[in-house]
Amino acid sequence: AFASCVDCYLFTAGGVLCFSELFFIKEPHDVTVMRKDPIILDCQAHGESPIAIRWLKNGVKVVENDRIYILSNGSLSIPEVESRRGDKSDEGFYQCLAQNKYGAILSQKVCLTIASISPFTNQPTSIVVTEGSVARFTCKVTASPPPIITWEFNRVTLPLATERYAFSLFHYHYCTWDAGNYRCVATNIANRRRSTEAALTVTPAPSPKLPQRPRIIAGPQNATVSLHQSAILECMATGNPRPLISWSRADSKSIDVFNTKVLGNGNLIISDIKPQHGGVYMCRATTPGTRNYTIATANITVQAPPSLVEWPESLTRPRAGTARFVCQAEGVPLPHITWLKNGEKVHSNGRIKMYNSKLVINQIIPEDDAIYQCQVENEQGSVLSMARLIVVMSEDRPSAPRNIRADTVSSSAILLAWERPLYNSDKVIAYSVHYMKAEGLNNEEYQVVIGNDTTRYIIDDLESARNYTFYIVAYMPMGASRMSDHVFQHTLEDVPLRAPELSLTSRSPTDIQVSWQPLAAKLSRGRVSAYRLSYRTSADQAVTQLELPGEKTQYLLEGQQPDTIYLLRIAAATSVGWGEQSAWTSHRTPKASNAKVPLAPELQLEPLNCTTIIVRWQLAPGNSVSVQGYRLFYHEESQAESSPIQLRVQDNRHTIGGLDPRKKYHVKLLAFSFIGDGYQADQTISTPGCVSVRDRMVPPPPPPHHVYAKANSSSAVFLHWGRPAFTSSQIVNYTIRCNPVGLQNASLVLYLQTAEKNILVPDLEPNTRYEFAVRLHLDQLSSPWSPVVYQSTLPEAPTLPPSGVKVTLIEDDTALVSWKLPDEPNLAVTRYTILYASRKAWVAGEWKVLQREGSITMALLENLQPGNIYLVKVSASNDMGDGPFSHTVEVAVQNDGSTSGHNPRRSHGSATVFSGGFYHLDQKSMTGIIVGVCIALICIICAFILVCRGKNKKSSATKAIRQGAGQVPSASVHLGSEGQAENADVMVPMVRADHFIDAKGGTNLIINSLGPVYTITEKKNKWFSFRNQKKLNSHGICSYQPGVTVLCYEDESLSSPNQPTSLQVLFGPPGDTEGSSNSEGSHETGDSGRYSHDDIEMTNLSSGPSSRPASLKEEESGGSGCSPAQESEEKSHPP
Repeated sequence: AFASCVDCYLFTAGGVLCFSELFFIKEPHDVTVMRKDPIILDCQAHGESPIAIRWLKNGVKVVENDRIYILSNGSLSIPEVESRRGDKSDEGFYQCLAQNKYGAILSQKVCLTIASISPFTNQPTSIVVTEGSVARFTCKVTASPPPIITWEFNRVTLPLATERYAFSLFHYHYCTWDAGNYRCVATNIANRRRSTEAALTVTPAPSPKLPQRPRIIAGPQNATVSLHQSAILECMATGNPRPLISWSRADSKSIDVFNTKVLGNGNLIISDIKPQHGGVYMCRATTPGTRNYTIATANITVQAPPSLVEWPESLTRPRAGTARFVCQAEGVPLPHITWLKNGEKVHSNGRIKMYNSKLVINQIIPEDDAIYQCQVENEQGSVLSMARLIVVMSEDRPSAPRNIRADTVSSSAILLAWERPLYNSDKVIAYSVHYMKAEGLNNEEYQVVIGNDTTRYIIDDLESARNYTFYIVAYMPMGASRMSDHVFQHTLEDVPLRAPELSLTSRSPTDIQVSWQPLAAKLSRGRVSAYRLSYRTSADQAVTQLELPGEKTQYLLEGQQPDTIYLLRIAAATSVGWGEQSAWTSHRTPKASNAKVPLAPELQLEPLNCTTIIVRWQLAPGNSVSVQGYRLFYHEESQAESSPIQLRVQDNRHTIGGLDPRKKYHVKLLAFSFIGDGYQADQTISTPGCVSVRDRMVPPPPPPHHVYAKANSSSAVFLHWGRPAFTSSQIVNYTIRCNPVGLQNASLVLYLQTAEKNILVPDLEPNTRYEFAVRLHLDQLSSPWSPVVYQSTLPEAPTLPPSGVKVTLIEDDTALVSWKLPDEPNLAVTRYTILYASRKAWVAGEWKVLQREGSITMALLENLQPGNIYLVKVSASNDMGDGPFSHTVEVAVQNDGSTSGHNPRRSHGSATVFSGGFYHLDQKSMTGIIVGVCIALICIICAFILVCRGKNKKSSATKAIRQGAGQVPSASVHLGSEGQAENADVMVPMVRADHFIDAKGGTNLIINSLGPVYTITEKKNKWFSFRNQKKLNSHGICSYQPGVTVLCYEDESLSSPNQPTSLQVLFGPPGDTEGSSNSEGSHETGDSGRYSHDDIEMTNLSSGPSSRPASLKEEESGGSGCSPAQESEEKSHPP
């Protein structure tokens, strides 16, 4: 309210101008009342008397009667508010209009609402839950004012918020005594309503309770909340043990602790919400004492009523001058601006132009002297600001030009002539010719200034067959004259500027449905009187022509050949003559087949701007075939057809961007099913020209500003921006460009269109960084692209388990688990969870849990109990939740730490992995088995050859074989090669029927009935050969145990360092046994590359000097005996 206005205008506390001539002291406000209650809507105006007050309801003048009338101070009185249907109800929007000799002003718009409460639209339903779990009841009711919701348990009111009840929606930690009947109660000033009762049945929980990962069963939902109201984000989770609920923001900002609290055990309530509370909130449900959690997100949009940032100022302008009023406001959603003149809406014409935040009045006339108001409103409210325009009149201005005449010259030119003003014509320095189209609203007015030496002018840039209105103004140094009288004239018809665009489809293999849209008036240049349709086959030069009346827009060509390419074109004619024919458009008729394929879709093309086309379609009404998707083709006329664009079955529109202006494009669309491609629809369309600055003499509109992107989910990003100032009040469209950062294929760039100032970009890839840009389209003008903004989509919770899970037993009580990333693109994994348990523990539900970081793909399972079969499974998780577990993989641990040859579940140093009762042999395992068998066969053949050669060359070698107890002297044979002799004694265990060689993994291990037999190695794990000949006798001695088969011989090839020895022929070349003792295990652990630092310790392939056989130590020290028994006692672990 204002105490007084001491100046011409006064600033209020809100910064709004008011005039001393007229302003409001009191204005009405929104009100909610009970039916039959009295109500007074205040309205008091101050200014120069007399002041007339009248009221408007929903924009229409309120008629006074006995039930509703205006008080002496201007307020509106309704003794008994009625809520009858239709116009009899007093509910609606009210405004007060005050008027005096300076003009009229309109008050703010207020809403009168009658209190009510509707029946429940969503009733709670009965449920059955297990003891200790979570139950959720919901109810929904519409009421004004908003009701208070409470819940009753067995007709007893429950508290609004406790640790076990979460804001009337769900109930935590049920016990048996919680069973009963629940109902919802909604209360406001109008009434109280109770929902139907819902029974809760609690069943005993199973014992023991199995552990369950946290799972959000009722997550938060995107919400739009008004300023200063409260917002509630629901979060309900289950799990065993009961999960803990925590909240955070996706932008890492802290949550306002003063206005937020958690109700019950999950719901987040934000009271007195402010703009800074808007954003994406994340609810996290975590298992206590673990890192197991899952996440749900929701976006809060805070709506705010409009507020003025810049308001109009009063102006004093001379006649024929220009006045500009500026009014800028902010609010969410972005407010709409309406300009009022003396309380009535201003309409654009050639002289008055309205932009989004600007009102421009050209060629000011005395009637423009008035009070102007800027009304800003959105869904949350409205605000007004006002300013006055004072028009100053000049005393010696000239009179208006006289006797205006307009004569048509051609289809685009009109001759305008006039006489000089009657008064002060000698002071005229120039004339201004104004013209605009006579039909339609918001037509643009054009102005041409000419000298004072002529009274004739030809306007030659007009459209054909259009009516125009003209007027002239005379100018002098001190001002301008009044406008002359208006004169109307029309241009002549002309031949059509171009032909219509054809659309071609087929309903059967022998017909072509030809259709076209009527030409726009600018292109037809008159009334179209006829069409000429020409067609032929691609292989025939004979053309068939049909003339059709001008009212026709389609024609069916029947009796055509199936599976044939036809060429068609069309021309249009006016009374003046025929226009140019269109280019040939091709169409293939369908094949003559009995198979039912989808019919041609109904295709519609629309140019959005000079570089973008919108394609819309819908299935033909008679289509009865199941459609799997669509294929879209397009290409520029006379260019090769591009590859098809695959579209989903639920799509019904597509945007083609990046086209050239003023080009003709051919578009083809077809639906396909599992049988094959359906009938195609063909259509041509021309892109309009981009209006340049030179063409319009106006700058292009500025790009949208304050473009902001935020991730809404793993597949969507919410984008919003500000509409630039000084853009026209006409319809504005936006194009959004979206593509992944670093995209090389320009055809994969996504273009979206909207008329709003925000959009939710869907169908994006999770955990991918995108770039966004926005441009504005206004009246065939396109702005530059806005600055690029970047935003990454949220990661998606894994939907697949880790792949390639393998378990390898590397020690008697230790197993190695390895896995690979889940087979999902762009998946971010922050941790892995490994569950393992013996069969007995699994039956009892007792799993042991291991967790590893997301960069590690293996883990050790230690302290495994002998004689048990362990079950192992792995899952992947990230910040958005947990993925499923892999199939259970089993590994058997034997009692004595080893297995017999017939046990397929374990071999030395590795474990055969199986799941679900079936062995899994991948390609690598099969290859290893085949290679091992081949090596074993080669070794047997080589050994047989050596034995045969030894028998034939008794002078070169001595073979001693003895079975049973006692000692056998080793044979020693001296062989020379080119005068050189070398002595070598080597012990080689012979393979007997009760022995076997494990060749699957490439190992050199030999096992007999008493256990492993170890080869004599050097310190670097190479095959042992005597190099210190001085310490060796010509006949070596070897100790053995009963039952051991020993072969002692000398290798005649030792004299040649580059020639392989017999042992090398038998067992392979010298190498690192550590690297070959478990090739399968080495392959598994090498997948991740993070376990190489402790491979030796893990596999116990080389344990230092203490693990070396005693026989080897004796040989190195010069001894000549070896004892298998002693060797077995001193070794630490099998290799």
